[in-house]
Amino acid sequence: MRTQVGIIGGGPSGLLLSQLLHRRGIDTVVLEKHSRDYVLGRIRAGVLEHGFANLMREAGCGDRMDAEGEIHDGVYIAHQGRMDRVDLARHTGGNSVLVYGQTEVTRDLYQARADMDGVVIHNARDVALFDLKSAAPYLTYAKDGATHRVDCDYIVGADGFHGASRKAIPSDVLREYEKVYPFGWLGVLSETKPVSPELIYARHERGFALCSMRSQLLSRYYIQVPITDTAAQWSDDAFWAELKSRLPQDVAETLQTGPSIEKSIAPLRSFVAEPMRYGQLFLAGDAAHIVPPTGAKGLNSAASDIHYLYHGLVDHYLNDDDAGLDAYSEKALARVWKAQRFSWWMTNLLHRFPDSEDVDQQLQRTDLDYLFSSDAALASMAENYVGLPY
Repeated sequence: MRTQVGIIGGGPSGLLLSQLLHRRGIDTVVLEKHSRDYVLGRIRAGVLEHGFANLMREAGCGDRMDAEGEIHDGVYIAHQGRMDRVDLARHTGGNSVLVYGQTEVTRDLYQARADMDGVVIHNARDVALFDLKSAAPYLTYAKDGATHRVDCDYIVGADGFHGASRKAIPSDVLREYEKVYPFGWLGVLSETKPVSPELIYARHERGFALCSMRSQLLSRYYIQVPITDTAAQWSDDAFWAELKSRLPQDVAETLQTGPSIEKSIAPLRSFVAEPMRYGQLFLAGDAAHIVPPTGAKGLNSAASDIHYLYHGLVDHYLNDDDAGLDAYSEKALARVWKAQRFSWWMTNLLHRFPDSEDVDQQLQRTDLDYLFSSDAALASMAENYVGLPY
């Protein structure tokens, strides 16, 4: 098989890039090691920056998102028994975020790829990358008992942290940065009405909590737990009781509980790999970087990578201009590190660290008091939360 851009990974990043390029007449093949049902079964983020939403519209995939997604002009932070609101629209000149589940984003992209007869190959196992420093790189993969080959101009690795793409970069070229946090988030998805029309981030002596949503009938809640805990250790009743204990009393009293549809623990870590280009290979999304979910930057950081790659590839093929591709790694990493900084700040602001001392907790309280006493501080948080410009 021959294509212009071979994309490894059939999650939202790979599908979005494929869809955007196809609409500009650039040929792609997407390889995904799992089935479509498996990909759609993954429960992930649901807060989209305005830049990501605009990319979905440009890809022709924004109609259902705009019809069903929830525009949020602010977020709440609960601390010291009270709720304070960050007015995102006021502090960013009218910008907001859109709450729309990653599963629905992926579903819309799959439908768009099918409508355009886009090539998405599922159950493509044992993907391997070859001749990345040459002008003729290629991919191989196993399916149905045979090995297949895809010749490309460029390869995009959007295959996640454990994928083959980053591992194809020599160790003497790649530099990796990592910070692992000593706790995780226990998340529960339930068919219950959200407790708040906007997200609530809670800092409490017992640990962090987050009240989020996927729709007006589907809620997503999280509590900070030790990294050694397992989801099986937590009954639904125990989860709801702990969540209520970390929320202001008036909020806890209105919390609607119910059976969990999905329950899992996500570890928190920061990870960045540099560079994000090696020869004809470009890394995107979790293949190159992971952020703690506190700042809602994981999927959105991947989207910014796709923005830079998309425009770089369009300039190459349609305008014979390689400046965008040559600058990709530098541009993408500059924005990635700013997302890392924001996620690190929010994580440190709102979580209870196992080894924290009284002075650390007092500094957290003072940081929150300062945040809500300063328009400049609120503007900085709002600017980062809605998404820095590409």
